[in-house]
Amino acid sequence: MSTVHIIGAGLAGLSAAIELARSGYAVRIYEQAVRAGGRCRSFHDAALDRLIDNGNHLLLSGNSSAMRYLATIGATDRLVGPARARFPFVDVRDGRRWMIAVNRGPIPFWMWSAHRRAPGTTAADYLAGMRFLRAGPDETVKDVLAVSDRAMEFYWDPVIVGVLNASPDIAAASLMRPVMTEIFARGGNACRPRIAANGLSDTFIDPALDWLAARGVEIRYGARLAGLIHDGERVTTLSFTREQVDLGPSDKVVLAVPGPVAGDLLPGLVVPTAYSPIVNVHYRLAGPAPLSDDMPFIGVVGGIAQWIFTRGDVASVTVSAASGLAEEAADDIASAVWRNVATALKLASQKPVAWRVIKERRATFEQSPEQLPRRPKSRTQYRNLVLAGDWTATGLPATIEGAIRSGVFAATALQ
Repeated sequence: MSTVHIIGAGLAGLSAAIELARSGYAVRIYEQAVRAGGRCRSFHDAALDRLIDNGNHLLLSGNSSAMRYLATIGATDRLVGPARARFPFVDVRDGRRWMIAVNRGPIPFWMWSAHRRAPGTTAADYLAGMRFLRAGPDETVKDVLAVSDRAMEFYWDPVIVGVLNASPDIAAASLMRPVMTEIFARGGNACRPRIAANGLSDTFIDPALDWLAARGVEIRYGARLAGLIHDGERVTTLSFTREQVDLGPSDKVVLAVPGPVAGDLLPGLVVPTAYSPIVNVHYRLAGPAPLSDDMPFIGVVGGIAQWIFTRGDVASVTVSAASGLAEEAADDIASAVWRNVATALKLASQKPVAWRVIKERRATFEQSPEQLPRRPKSRTQYRNLVLAGDWTATGLPATIEGAIRSGVFAATALQ
């Protein structure tokens, strides 16, 4: 019986493993770390004495690949969020608050209702997103999206930076096309925000490992792939630092590692060369966060923070496209970002009990027109080796949805 060897136990690798196991393949996973999850994981932080995620992730109910993945492993109920598509915002400069409230159906009636939009914006500012459908491969969001300054600051900038981890003058407009067609065009039923209730590992990783283990899938931790031996047409041996694994004539390989690692293992493979950081700041509060359990997040305008997520007595802040911020000292970042948190959560009289700054310097590849052509397809020059990862040519932004779908593409390419 042939075996599919999957290198990497991040979301892309786990997604591929699940698809292949569902199809009856024997699967074996190798992970160089001591635990699975890659950049989608939770851990106990000593400074906060709390379980936190290495980064914050907001899903939408229309993320079909992620929802199918969670349904397969029985973890759909581990997401929380409002019953309708609601997105709260605050301007930390003056305390003004508003709610983007999308109606359920695909006809966007909400755009013509002032109390459902950001203040000072019009329906035309939102309908302008239709221009993404015609975006060329060399165009940035700034080239395509002509809206008022208020609409850009109060709506589009948080959306673009949050989804693409790049500012509008850098972000590739074409990557917003699937966001428009798969999410926004389907209305509020596809736009409901969803967050991991008890952390990323509890929602995306642990149930997947249990599901795979129940089907006999073995995971070898501490297994770092040092090289691939091939005969010109197919990979014949996986060379790990501690062992070599010879492949049978019908064995296959999914390489689900970061782009730079794949580039080192496969000389000549074109991969992205520029990356964009994300800075996350976690604060332990003096008491439970003052956001409701069904709306545990808020968007921030006019400050350093961009999105704040809460769970219990922890408030976690995400700052995407954070090239400048990532170079600053952690204590300076924590102090500056806390001012935004205190305003947004109405905690001006309090100070955090503890904090932790996490800098993901290569959080995603730079999602610009220059880097998009460097995303490789799943198939490679070797007939038994395919690629998976949010940096591959999924057609989607480098998000949880993109990572999971890349695993599906890889599994499909092998069948």
